[in-house]
Amino acid sequence: MRFQVVILAAGKGKRMNSELPKVLHPLAGRPLLAHVIATAHELAAERICIVHGHGGEQVRKAVSGDNLVFALQEPQLGTGHAVQQALPQLTAAPLTLVLYGDVPLVRADTLRGLLEVAGKGVAILTAVPEDPAGYGRILRNKAKRVTGIVEQKDATAAQRKIREINTGIMALPTAKLKQWLPKLRNKNAQGEYYLTDVVALAVKDRIPVIGVKAADADETEGVNSRVQLAQLERLYRQRQATRLLEAGVTLTDPARIDVRGTLACGRDVAIDVNAVFEGAVELADGVSVGAHCVLKDVAIGPGTRIEPFCHLDGARIGAGCRIGPYARIRPGATLAADVHIGNFVEVKASDIGEGSKANHLAYVGDSTVGRNVNIGAGTITCNYDGVNKHRTVIEDDVHIGSDVQLVAPVRVARGATVGAGTTVWKDTPPGGLVLNPKDQQHRAGWQRPRKAPKKT
Repeated sequence: MRFQVVILAAGKGKRMNSELPKVLHPLAGRPLLAHVIATAHELAAERICIVHGHGGEQVRKAVSGDNLVFALQEPQLGTGHAVQQALPQLTAAPLTLVLYGDVPLVRADTLRGLLEVAGKGVAILTAVPEDPAGYGRILRNKAKRVTGIVEQKDATAAQRKIREINTGIMALPTAKLKQWLPKLRNKNAQGEYYLTDVVALAVKDRIPVIGVKAADADETEGVNSRVQLAQLERLYRQRQATRLLEAGVTLTDPARIDVRGTLACGRDVAIDVNAVFEGAVELADGVSVGAHCVLKDVAIGPGTRIEPFCHLDGARIGAGCRIGPYARIRPGATLAADVHIGNFVEVKASDIGEGSKANHLAYVGDSTVGRNVNIGAGTITCNYDGVNKHRTVIEDDVHIGSDVQLVAPVRVARGATVGAGTTVWKDTPPGGLVLNPKDQQHRAGWQRPRKAPKKT
């Protein structure tokens, strides 16, 4: 089925009280509009036209993807006028699907059903919310066929009692749409050109109009205020939590997980409260994620345990590792199997070999660490000279004591032991002990300075 998508994204969003265009406000870490574009791509639309207006340049810079084109609506004179601006961008695809940049939760499966029906005429997505106030109502005849849509401000008292509402989402035959749009008139309370008026034109042309009810009214909710944005954020989290639970993931509290990208989980994964997942995250079988962790663009191997209060970003973690608590793994880090990264340890742009450990208060940056290495508390790699980053190499079976400084570029050879408090600024031979000679002195009878007694 060939079709194209028009996304209406020109609204000012006055009630957001923000300089940021409404469709660029974030939901689950991505602009509202980005969610709609992703759905259009999932449906395999052959072209996606975004109709922008307020903050148009920001909108164009903020979104990207294949088959994207743009149309400017200035001034904004209603939804029908918006689609008119898209006409020069429309292809010969038989169907045109109209979506909204501030309705981010509509499911691809729902839209597939709408497109299938659209092959028989005009398909409009309807819903039955708990409170229909503010929405256009669906008018049906005695045979339950759709005959029109009346906006709230133009509806009679009897029409306002109708619960079924128009979501604004429509799938229409492209050729007919091009004929109907020039016939729209703005004789209504808003003085705008309504896209919904094409329904009456379709009825006049004896084109079937089919209303398709969304199974879940929540997916058709739009955003006009920060209150509504917060409500959709909660709905999105609930949807993600339900998906994970149905896949067998253990969530300590389904109301306290935040997925702001994609989260793929294996079997027997456990996630504690207030974990945040951003970008693309993969958790293999048996992974556990402690409370208050933030994971962004990471892949975690089987059986690895992430203790509470850890921040992992742009890293690859092997099987059977133990991370944290309070550890930070930064972009470019790769940890092999059975690596331990402990309390207040930071790792950046480093490869750490199997079985190695840095359990306390250390910084490992721009380093290659071999197998079975122990990095003591207080150890740091001094990798930055103020202009350039340099690399530290620590070979297999090295034992590094506490409070060691490794001044890169430097190599600690296999099997060496570096004594506590040592500054290593040149390559070491394999094996043996590396240390800086120090004399410890004792001064008998020496007294610490004492504060004078307070005057009373």
